[in-house]
Amino acid sequence: MTKFTLPHEMKLIEGIAPAADAAGRSSDIVSLKNAGKAYILIHITQGNAATIALTPMQAQDVAGTGAKVLANAVPIWSNLDTSLTDTLIRRTDAVNYTTDAALKNKQVVFEIDPALLDVANGFDCIYFTTGASNAANITQAEFLLVDLRYQQTTPPTAITD
Repeated sequence: MTKFTLPHEMKLIEGIAPAADAAGRSSDIVSLKNAGKAYILIHITQGNAATIALTPMQAQDVAGTGAKVLANAVPIWSNLDTSLTDTLIRRTDAVNYTTDAALKNKQVVFEIDPALLDVANGFDCIYFTTGASNAANITQAEFLLVDLRYQQTTPPTAITD
């Protein structure tokens, strides 16, 4: 039997609550100071045939100081029809991803290595934005922080500096 316990070994943080995405949105900002890697898990209910642009961003703190797009391409996976399969397909590494326009439920995953952020200039926080789309398109997301420096019953918060 495995001794793995998600709440002790990973930090799960709500990025954006499920909501319509007509004008585009920005997620909460999380600190990666205590994480070896982060995943942005995005869920989309596409109710309108309008694509959705997803862009991971970096910042110097959880207030968003110096916010800018990533300088280095990151691994991306997606499942463009979760009703047919549970398989994530590896996409080309990039600094953003745009869904297709098919009316499907979708998943998109970005893998963020904190070492690839602009650490020389103090960037250790991430968030993401969605581009303007349509009110019938619902987006939601979580951050999953892994390889935590301090594996404990209650890992340190990632939503404050």
